[in-house]
Amino acid sequence: MTAGTEAARSRRERPAKPALSRAGIVAASVAVMRSEGLERLTMRRLAQELDTGAASLYVYFRNTAELHAAVLDELLGTVNLGPATDSGPWRERLVDILTSYIQVLFEHPSLARSALVARPSGENYLALLERLLAVLESGGIDRGRAAWAVDLLLQFATASAAEHGTRHEAPDTQEDWASSIQALQSVSPSRYPHLVATTDDLFTGTPTERLTWMFEVLLNGILTAPTPTPQPAHPGP
Repeated sequence: MTAGTEAARSRRERPAKPALSRAGIVAASVAVMRSEGLERLTMRRLAQELDTGAASLYVYFRNTAELHAAVLDELLGTVNLGPATDSGPWRERLVDILTSYIQVLFEHPSLARSALVARPSGENYLALLERLLAVLESGGIDRGRAAWAVDLLLQFATASAAEHGTRHEAPDTQEDWASSIQALQSVSPSRYPHLVATTDDLFTGTPTERLTWMFEVLLNGILTAPTPTPQPAHPGP
C-alpha cells in the first residue's frame, strides 16, 4: 500500500467535523472565554478550538468585536427579566432586572468593559430592552423619556459592573481599600472639615444597598426630567 493510499484512508477514518454554525461558534466562544478569559478569545484561537480556519469564522462575524458582542448576548439570556405581567412595584422590578444584568457582567469583568463600547444586538439583548421599556411604561414614564432612560440605566449598570468586577480581579484590592480608609481617617480637620465630618458615612451600606440607592436617584431624575426634544437630523452634504 502506498503512502498516498494510507493518508487517504487516514482522512476517511477521522470523525467528520460538525458543520459550522453561528450558534456553535458562539457556544465555543463562551467556553473559551470561561476557561481562558475574553482577552484570549480571538478569531485565531477560536478557529483552533473548532479545528477550522479563521477565514471560515469571518463568514459569520465581521471582526472580534462583533464576536464578543454575540458572546455577551448569549450570556444575557441568563438575566432574570422577572414576571411577564405587571406584578409588584415597578421600581423594584426595574432594579431587580438591572441588578441581575450587573451580576452577569460582574462575573466577566472583561466582557463588561467590552460592552461599554460594543453593544450586542441579538435576541437576548432585545428582550432585555423590551422588558425594561415595558416596566418604565408601567411606571408612567412616556416613551420619549423611557427611550433615553434605558440608555442611561444600562450605561450606568455596565460601567458599575466593569468597575467593581475589575477591582475584584485585582490581587491587592483589600489592601488598597484599607489604605484608602486609613488615609481618609487621618486627614487634617482644619484643612478638610467636610471630609472629616462625613468620613464614617463614606463607608456605610452594603454594595446592594448602595446600588439600589443609586438606581433610585437615577429613577427620580428620570421621573422629573422633561421629555427629550431632540433636534431634527440634518441632511448630509
